[in-house]
Parts: sequence; structure tokens; C-alpha cells
Amino acid sequence: MQNLDALLIFARVAELTSFTRAAESLGIQKGRVSTVIRELEREMGVALLHRTTRTVQLTEDGRAFYSRARDLLAEVEELRSMFSGNGAALRGRLRVDMSTELAQSVVIPAIPQFIAAHPGLELEISSTDRRVDLVQEGFDCVIRLGPVVDESLIARPLGKLRMINAASPGYLAQYGTPHTLDDLLNQGHQMVHYTRTFGAKLTGWEYPDGNGYASLSLPGAMQVNSVQTYHAAGIAGIGLIQAGYSGLARHIERGALVEILPDLRPKPLDAWLVVAHRRNMSQRVRAFMNWIETVLKPYFD
Repeated sequence: MQNLDALLIFARVAELTSFTRAAESLGIQKGRVSTVIRELEREMGVALLHRTTRTVQLTEDGRAFYSRARDLLAEVEELRSMFSGNGAALRGRLRVDMSTELAQSVVIPAIPQFIAAHPGLELEISSTDRRVDLVQEGFDCVIRLGPVVDESLIARPLGKLRMINAASPGYLAQYGTPHTLDDLLNQGHQMVHYTRTFGAKLTGWEYPDGNGYASLSLPGAMQVNSVQTYHAAGIAGIGLIQAGYSGLARHIERGALVEILPDLRPKPLDAWLVVAHRRNMSQRVRAFMNWIETVLKPYFD
């Protein structure tokens, strides 16, 4: 092949399943994408993509070709950046996904430092509360909290995010400040229940018990399925909440929330930097991983 641009364009079409979205992400005309793919298929002698009016899918040959192309592009990227530790500036696109709350409360306020250190990078920050598909959506890496259940992904541990118990001053004035588990029951406390799916079994109030963690059933006046709404319910005095310190720190600092039961904190939340393939750990991703680990360190146990 005459140059690697054709591989890059093909890989982006395969990941985004769209000529239009691939062109937009690469900043080129859609017509160029179509031309490059046609020439690539002619050169390889096989059809790499199934085209319909709505989407684009890899053929069987296309899947095999994409797997090898992805490895080759990763090797080329590593070759290009192998001396960046010696002072060469990092360049290119870096597409990252993380939870909305983590982005708003921690990452975005600190991101000017990363941009200043690497002005040649083109950052794309996605903040969602769903599990994105790293390959299909073209992410270089994602930050995930909690267990990583997909064994095909490569997860690098960043640390364990501190979880705390909290309530609003108004709520504590009404119900009293609990100091023990018995107080939670005897004082008639309520909790706000967080659930990803309404109708699912509620987990209750988590607390350390011996070498593990147990759950205490507490009544709750409300269930929510959004982290931001969960925090807002705690601030409004609807009930007690258990959440990551990284998202509550600013509310505690301004007095909207108060930490309670500091000796009975819930289980810390594992934080991971996840890539789709071991060769996706480019210098750009490594730089971001080192930076985000420093940013999150104050919130780790």
C-alpha cells in the first residue's frame, strides 16, 4: 500500500460503521473516504465492507483485514512516538470516555494542565453513564469505575476511589447525626436509593463487616438512576447517600453536605484505565494515564 492513510481511513470507517462519521472524525471530505476505500478494496482484491443505505459493516475478509490493520497502525504509532519521552511533543487525536460525574467534578476542572503540557494533542472527551464500545466508537481509552467485566479489554488499575457517607445539614437537624449502625435504625433514618434499573433489587446501606462488607436495609423515600440526581437528592435533604468522595468534595467544602459515619465507609470503588488492545497503549494514552492517576490521587484510599 502506498501510504498508511488508507489504513487509518478504513479503520475509522470500520469502527464508526459510517463513511460520514469517519470523514467528520478525520476532518476530511466524505468523497475522499469513499475513494480511498474503493482503491483499497481494488488493491486487496476483495470486498472489505458491506454497504447499505443506513450503515456499513465489515465483511468476513474485512474483519480479518481490520484486525491486522489495527495492529499495524498501533505499531506505527508506537514507532512514531517511541522517542517522545526525550522531549518530542505528542501530537494527534486522543479520544477518551468517562462517567459524567467524574468528568464534571474532577477531570474538566483540571484538564487545562494537561492541555498546557501537550498543546499538540487534539482531545475528544466523551462523558456518558453507559458502557461504550471502545472499538466500534473509536475510543483510545476509557476510565471505568467498578468491575471491568469484559475480559477482551485490557484494564490498567489506577487506584481505589474513596466512598463516603453523607447528608445535608438540614436533614441531620431533623433526624440527628448517626454515630453507629444502631443510630441509623433508632433515629429513623432514610436513604436515597440509587439503581441503574428501576425494579431491580435494592442494595441497602453498605458498611464494613469483618474482612468484607455487609448491607443494612434502610427505608427510602426515593429511587434515582442518575448519579447527579442522587447527589442532588442528598443535598435537598431527602435522605442519606453513599457516593464517591471525588463527586461530593465540592459540596462538602461549601457546606451543602456533611460526611457522617467516617469509620463505616462503603467499599472503595476500583478505577481503571481501559484500552481495547494491548497495543493501544500509545505514548498519548500513557501520558493521559499518568496524568489522570495524579489528578485522582487525592480521592484514592
